[in-house]
Amino acid sequence: MVEWKELGQLGKFENIGTDKKINEGEKLVTLLNYVDVYHHKYIDSSVPQMQVSASDKKIEDCTVEKGDIFVTPSSETVDDIGHASVITETIPNAVYSYHIMRYRMFEKNMLLSYYINYAFDTENVKRQILKKAQGLTRFGLSKDKFASIQIPIPSLQEQTRIVGILDTFTASIENLKEQIAQRRKQYEYYRDELLNLEGKEGVEMKTLGEVCDVITGGEVPENTIKGQQEPSENHPFAVYANGKETYGYADTFQINSDAVCISSIGANTGAVYFKTGKFTPAIRLKVLIPHSNLNTRFLYYESMRIDFKGRNTGSVPNINANYVKGKSIHLLPLSEQSRIVSILDTFEASIANLEAQLKEREKQYEYYRNKLLTFE
Repeated sequence: MVEWKELGQLGKFENIGTDKKINEGEKLVTLLNYVDVYHHKYIDSSVPQMQVSASDKKIEDCTVEKGDIFVTPSSETVDDIGHASVITETIPNAVYSYHIMRYRMFEKNMLLSYYINYAFDTENVKRQILKKAQGLTRFGLSKDKFASIQIPIPSLQEQTRIVGILDTFTASIENLKEQIAQRRKQYEYYRDELLNLEGKEGVEMKTLGEVCDVITGGEVPENTIKGQQEPSENHPFAVYANGKETYGYADTFQINSDAVCISSIGANTGAVYFKTGKFTPAIRLKVLIPHSNLNTRFLYYESMRIDFKGRNTGSVPNINANYVKGKSIHLLPLSEQSRIVSILDTFEASIANLEAQLKEREKQYEYYRNKLLTFE
């Protein structure tokens, strides 16, 4: 049998946390903050790292204890409200930030804390948050509105079964995230080692204008289907508009070969991307097409090491073609370029494979979480 209860019947929400300052005359403490909660389902003493100060009153009122659930109460987007984490061990000398909200059970029950922690991720709770959220540029829920959220409470046996299954998925997801982080560290180390070419034999310095054709994207083609995410029979060619994501697809293309692209206006100015031909650049996207003595993938890795953000001619960051042409890269024999590319491509492929596994595991988790926690 499943009983529906408001969260306020089981515990109390508090948002009296402290700020991220160190004030004279206060004691140093560890701060549990918004990012800690946003990125972790389970939190132990190793997670919060920020050092701040707090008054004796704050230290007494804002403790972080085993079984507490912390949620993100507000954000610029409604979807970011209600991310939850549960504390797996009391963290001594710790307080929580006023940017998060603490939910503490009237009666400690770790199994129920774990269960409610997962319930915050369900479509049921998200719908209630969406309905109750208020704001214009920033959205949020008050303590009372969080307390009015209803969740299904099954038997202890069923709670144990649900938490056990979802814990298995959570552990697998965290393991994959750790593998990705470690692989990225390896990749960055070898990339920096392999591309540390200053002063080495056989290395020339060349400007991009000497070794590439630099093309600036124009208007979006009239035949573009804006928002189309995949190629179709009638519109198979991607259009990129000054960013990583596809703007749409068209029935013609401008660039026939693989190329390196650089965002050249707005907040992403200087971001570097590798694009496979055939495509069309738009809205001032810069396209670098290497000459025959330069491997396109080597150009991509070299370009990522260049700071393209040094030019700002107004309130909106931007770069022009001459600015890009003036930047320099290392030029090696093609055989050495290929060797370096082979090593770095292997790392990128490995990371991409792990990220694909993570995406699939997260989909599985969402499916089983909603299936297990839907009792209507």
